[in-house]
This record gives sequence, C-alpha cells and structure tokens, in this order.
Amino acid sequence: MSASTSLSFFSSSLFLSSSHNKIPKLTSLSTTKPQYSLKSLSISCQVATLPILSFTGEKIGETYLDLKSAPPETARAVVHRGIITDQQNKRRGTASTLTRSEVRGGGRKPYPQKKTGRARRGSMRSPLRPGGGVIFGPKPRDWSIKINRKEKRLAMSTALSSAASESESVICVEEFGDKFEKPKTKEFIEAMNRWGLDPKEKVMFLMMDVSDNVGLSSRNIGTLRMLTPRTLNLFDILNSDKLVLTPDTVDYLNGRYGVDFEGETDEDDEEDDQDETEETKGNENADAAD
Repeated sequence: MSASTSLSFFSSSLFLSSSHNKIPKLTSLSTTKPQYSLKSLSISCQVATLPILSFTGEKIGETYLDLKSAPPETARAVVHRGIITDQQNKRRGTASTLTRSEVRGGGRKPYPQKKTGRARRGSMRSPLRPGGGVIFGPKPRDWSIKINRKEKRLAMSTALSSAASESESVICVEEFGDKFEKPKTKEFIEAMNRWGLDPKEKVMFLMMDVSDNVGLSSRNIGTLRMLTPRTLNLFDILNSDKLVLTPDTVDYLNGRYGVDFEGETDEDDEEDDQDETEETKGNENADAAD
C-alpha cells in the first residue's frame, strides 16, 4: 500500500513570512471524497534460522522457524491478553471469609450502653474487634475469562517468533532422550555447558516426549523447565532466557503455528474440553462454598 503523505505544521502557509501569508481565493469547491490510507492489519510471517547442535555440542545443520506473528501495533496487546487469560483461569476462586453476621457468637451485648465510661458496643464480633468479621473480604467466585481460539494461538506464535528473532536465544538440539542410560544431573549439566547454556539462567526445553531418565536428570535444576506440546504455555516462554527445541518440535511448531496451518486439530478440542472442565469445577466450588 502506498504510504500516506504527512503534512508538517512548519510547511504550512500559516507559518511562512508575511509576504507569503496571503490567503488564496476559493475558486471552486471540490466534491470528491477524501481518500484515507488504512494501516495493514494482516498477520505477518517471521522466519528465523536455528542451528542444530549434536549431543556433543557440534553444529551439524540448520533449520528454520516459520511462524505467524501479529502486527507490531497489536502484538503486545495480543500476548498480554493471552498471558492474563492463562493466569486468571488458573485461579480456583475458593477463598472465603466470614462477615460479622456469619461469625459464631456475638449475640449478647458485652456491657451496658451507658455509665461505664467506655465506647458503646453491641457485639464482640464487630470487624473492629479481634475474632470479629471481615469487611469486604473475598468470597467464592469464578475468575475464568474466555479468549478466542485463533487469538490464543496467535499470542503463542507471536511470543515464539519474538523469542526466535533474538540472536542465540533459541537453539535446536538433536534428540537426546536415549543418550542418558541412567538419571544423572551432573551429566545433564555437562550437556547444557556443551550447548552453550548456563544452568543458572532460565532455560526452557520443548520436547515431543520426555523420557524418564531425562526428566529425572533435569528436575533438580531449579531454573530449567522441561515441557511437551501439551504443557506448552505463554508464561514459560516469556519467562525463559533461552529456548531449546528439537527437530521434531520445530516441525510441530511450524505445522501448528505456521502460515500453512488452517483448520482445527484434536488438541484444540482437548483444550476446549479442558477449559469447560475447569469452568465446571470452578462453578461447583463456588456453589459448594455458598
């Protein structure tokens, strides 16, 4: 689309010298409608080249991430809405407090109204007294909010493409599930050092399947997150300093969040069923608390 011409205030005839400050006469009125240039709101595609490292840390090839990304004007808002939805839907909403009418006791007036020299008091369960009710305390409620399926997927792909655009923040490692014969955290840390990863940094691994030895070897590292496509979420992507993928997960991300993806998958149906189950449980908890 053609870029719209910008009009500077200092180039206008109102800011010129007095000799040029003559108002021209209007000879005719134009009846044509003004043409406005609209900004493109189409979803762009971002390609990032990732090196493929072997288990020993040597570069054995390259791959690419071809993911959809929201326009720069709306990318921050889309990702923010996605992360707020995920975190708010995790709230159970079972916090409950008792008001002064629900606290046990307090039916008898503690002392006479007059002739005591003290402030008048009608109940020992007043919110001003220890052991009394709570003013405006939390009550069971449903915190869940809904988000469109396409918007949620776009937020995920935008976060991934933003992380991949930064240099050396995303790497691809060959499948190493069968490299660990037994659970050993020391060997896993040595492998991370060969891949150029600092165990003190926040690192997220995304694998199609996590073997038992890999899971047991990495669970003692507090800054490491080992995820699968089912447990992939926005918070861990944004909270990580480095992302480690495998060739299979790269193909999965390109197929699910790439430009060629159209339609729905079984995982979308599973997510909808899971959301409905969580919403039903939240409503049941609220009804039980009432």
